[in-house]
Amino acid sequence: MPMIGQPAPQFKAPAVVDGGDFKDVSLSDYKGKWVVLYFYPLDFTFVCPTEITQFRDFLPKFKEVGAEVIGVSVDSVHSHRRWIKDDLGDLHYPLIGDITKRLARDYGVLLEDSGIATRGTFIIDPEGKVQYMGIHNTKVGRDANEILRVLTGLKSGEMCAAGWKPGEKHIKLK
Repeated sequence: MPMIGQPAPQFKAPAVVDGGDFKDVSLSDYKGKWVVLYFYPLDFTFVCPTEITQFRDFLPKFKEVGAEVIGVSVDSVHSHRRWIKDDLGDLHYPLIGDITKRLARDYGVLLEDSGIATRGTFIIDPEGKVQYMGIHNTKVGRDANEILRVLTGLKSGEMCAAGWKPGEKHIKLK
């Protein structure tokens, strides 16, 4: 499992990208960029599409602050492509198919008893180090706006109070 300030586990895995094409995606493809890597339990479920499409809706804001978004589940890329085509619509960011469960295991989000990933979110800096991680229950969706707030705070390099929002003052030491 990764730790804050440590290198993120490297990967190269198949993904569905724009237009429903398959492409291998690796973390090294994003060297020099901020990355929001999130795991979700399964395709064709109830909470997951609300998160996936919210990340899509917020994608211009993530790109505006210089970050890329990547989604991952233990489903196959074929399942992803069907779900995107039938229900989600184009996402404009890759969805990785982790059928070997290696990524979920490497990132510490695999629920071994059920064989699915729980909801895990990782913000990785341009040097490939984990700067944020949040892991929680499968029943509650995460909020892309909160992830964007944390990312913006991290990028500022300053201390940010609870509830801080971009544009507000940072905490200054006296």
